[in-house]
Formats: sequence, C-alpha cells, structure tokens
Amino acid sequence: MTGSTPAPFTADDYRARMRRALRAAGDAGLAGLLVAPGPDLVWLTGYAPTAATERLTLLVLAPGQDPVLVVPALEAPDAARATGAPALTLRDWTDGKDPYAATAALLDASGRFGVSDNAWAMHLLGLQKTLPGTSYASLTEALPMLRAVKDAAELELLAAAGAAADATFEEIRNVPFAGREESEIAADLARLLREHGHEQVDFTIVASGPNGANPHHEVGDRVVERGDMVVLDFGGLRDGYGSDTSRTVHVGEPTDEERRVHDLVREAQEAGFRAVRPGVPCQEVDRAARAVIADAGYGDWFIHRTGHGIGVTTHEPPYMIEGEEQPLVPGMCFSVEPGVYLPGRFGVRIEDIVTVTEDGGRRLNATSREMAIVE
Repeated sequence: MTGSTPAPFTADDYRARMRRALRAAGDAGLAGLLVAPGPDLVWLTGYAPTAATERLTLLVLAPGQDPVLVVPALEAPDAARATGAPALTLRDWTDGKDPYAATAALLDASGRFGVSDNAWAMHLLGLQKTLPGTSYASLTEALPMLRAVKDAAELELLAAAGAAADATFEEIRNVPFAGREESEIAADLARLLREHGHEQVDFTIVASGPNGANPHHEVGDRVVERGDMVVLDFGGLRDGYGSDTSRTVHVGEPTDEERRVHDLVREAQEAGFRAVRPGVPCQEVDRAARAVIADAGYGDWFIHRTGHGIGVTTHEPPYMIEGEEQPLVPGMCFSVEPGVYLPGRFGVRIEDIVTVTEDGGRRLNATSREMAIVE
C-alpha cells in the first residue's frame, strides 16, 4: 500500500463544514440547505447510508436551529454512529408516519432552499406538496463552489490518492501490453489501485490504437498490438478522496508523428498547469492549453474541456472550460488534461491533478509526462 492514512476527520470538522455551508447558503439568498444521501451528505456529516432507499433521509441546515438529520427509525442507530453525529440532532420517523410533515416543521414555509443534486424527485415533490410555498435550486446551480476549496486535511488525502495512482502507473508500465486484451490491462489497473489503498475504483480506461480517439472509450476485447498508442486513464477513491490521472504509452517504438503529437499534448498540459494561480478565471487554464494545440493545427481534435474538479467525487466543480469565469482560489483541486484525438488512428491524453497554491499551482501527480515505451 502506498503512503500512510492521514488523520480522520472529527465531529468538529463536520460542524465547521455545516456552518460554512449555511453561511454560503445565506450569502446566496437561500433559506437553507436540504441534503440527501450522496457526496454532499458524506462531506458535511461523514454519514453514508448503506443504501439510499425510498425512505426519506435528509439533512436540514437552516438559520436559527441546529443541523437536523431526518432519518428512518430503522437507520437511526447507523446515523448515530457517524463521525459527524455529535454535531447533529437526529429526528427519526417510523414507517406509517409522514416524513414530509416531520421535515416541513423545520422549514420556512415560503423559503427557497438549495437541494443536493441527487435528491430523489419523489422526496422533493413530497416536500413541495406539503409546503407549496417553497421553491428549490440544485446545489450545483446555487452553490457550485461549496466543496471546491479544500482544507489542509483534504489536500493531504488528495495527495495520498494521487501518489497511489502514480504508484499504479509505475507498475502498469511493466506489465505486458502486446497480445493482451484491453480488458485484461484494465483489470490490472483496478487491482493495482486497490493494492495501493483505493477502496473504490471508478474507471480504468485502456484505449488502444484507434480506440484512443474516443476520450471515454469503454474497455473491450480488442487485442493490443505492437505499434499501438494506448491511452490509460484511471482513478477512484482512497480514504474517501479521489484520484484521476492519464498517461499515454506506446507499445514499441512510435512513429515520428505519434511522438510529435504526444510532445504537443505534453506542451499543452504544461501550459495549462502554468496558467494556474489565484485569481485567474478557470477558463484561462482551458485557453492556455487549447491555444498550444490550436496553434499547431490540431484544435479540431481537442474535443473536451481541459479539466474538472475533484474531491469526494472524481468529477465535481470547478470546471476548466471556456465561459467559466470563477476565479481560482488556493485549495481548489482539479485536473489539467488536454488531449488530441485523431479518428480511426490514435489519441493522446496527459492528465495531472493540480491544486491552487498561494502563488501558483502544485501537481498532485509526479510520474513522468514523457512518452513511456511498453512491451
């Protein structure tokens, strides 16, 4: 296993997050926040129900009252064991009772509330039927930067996840590629991520030869051949925080064009990284990387945004994309991952997770960005 496990979060950590979230809600003109099971609930309370069901579970954050977790009675013992439980009031409800009436008593009957994106429609509609004067906005719309700025402990966890992904890449370089199916190499990646401490593997893209021209290629039974360019993109969660890295390797010696395109993407990735500093709009990272590729005549084949945020999920705000004017803030973490995709031929992508520092950026992935030759 790679590295050590940073100190776990405490009830005080979760209490501070809930207070911060409530302040942000007030600044956004919201009457409070309603958070269903999912990443936001884990981040705010440390509680992750074993299974999200039709029974309502909802964290209510509203001014003038302690945080309340409305929870089914049969799941209340598990909720009470969550690390953040001492910072909460648990309000359980039993089957046969109306959970929406119990929740409505906690809410401003005419308020507008931020709701976590993965709340069930039936629960939101149930609340709206009980309190027809309320209105709702998704957290991605209302508070897109809620989880974007990481504290020191979160940065330590993200760095550990990045180091584990790096160790995985260093080992995968030594496995056989030629003559094996993409799915076999993907299984190697998943195994190595787990060996290096990941409890969850979210994706293991192995895109060989012409499949590399599809940025989100689903691994299949194509047999990797000598002469193939192979895009590797993999990541997941280690101690609850995400990893995500991409490197492009070559089976045997590359052609001059393959090396030239790889060098171009590496230069673009470096340009995107160097654009990172506090106060710079997110779109400038995208512009910096994209300009390098466009100036070389490959702009039409860079077909996705330059990056996405990462934290308790592997994709979250902020996004490095044209039109995103959100300024970078120290503690933000996101990918910088330009690529070139030549249909029917090959693709190249190079990706690091980067965090914003007080005067620039710091990579959380340290493996070489030079083209690796594999066998």
